[in-house]
Amino acid sequence: MRMFFLLAALVSLSSCTSVVLKPVEFAWPVERVLEVDGKGTIHDDRYIFTVNVRPLFYEETQDSANVFGQSVRVIRDYPGYYYMTAKGFRHVYVFSESEGALYLEKKIEVSKGPVSEPAFNQRPPYIQLLDGSAELKVLNSDGIVEGVKP
Repeated sequence: MRMFFLLAALVSLSSCTSVVLKPVEFAWPVERVLEVDGKGTIHDDRYIFTVNVRPLFYEETQDSANVFGQSVRVIRDYPGYYYMTAKGFRHVYVFSESEGALYLEKKIEVSKGPVSEPAFNQRPPYIQLLDGSAELKVLNSDGIVEGVKP
């Protein structure tokens, strides 16, 4: 009888192997420009993405009360990091996701003054940040990538 239980336990443990699907590309082909609602939240129906951005605005401007109607620029790179910025910001914020939350991985200073017309482009394996028609920076999740022309 003990042998039966031991054999049953071994069989059930061997069926608990994890499944890994790879490679996976998480990138969004284009940035999303999402308007902040009255609750401080941005929504994107295409990627089924919703997040409260009040803490992001507070981190950048020390003000989270005046976010209604602001636009947040969001793009996702191939490894799955989210890049966010907005008009008037000096930083790009890089987030990773885990357990239903976005966690700040890196705060990248991209300009000494406020960026007036930020825009992201997907330039695998990098993210390109523009300010109007001028290229500002080439980024990855570690920060600014120097010497790279996508």
